[in-house]
Amino acid sequence: MHLKAFGMIAEKIGTAELELENPGTLAALGETLRGRFPDLQSAKFGFAINKKLLQGDAEIPAGAEVALLPPFSGG
Repeated sequence: MHLKAFGMIAEKIGTAELELENPGTLAALGETLRGRFPDLQSAKFGFAINKKLLQGDAEIPAGAEVALLPPFSGG
């Protein structure tokens, strides 16, 4: 699985792109990332799978590109 990180999330993990084994779901990915990168313990971030914003515990398809998105506001 290809992971892209943006903004403060990329800063906290020390890279903008990373290859990881697919953990199956977004919830499992969040746990994996927080375990591997302790600076993410208190960070809030969202997910996009193949350029679609998702919430909850969505399944990550094989070969997916997952983006970690910092909180953002618009108006």
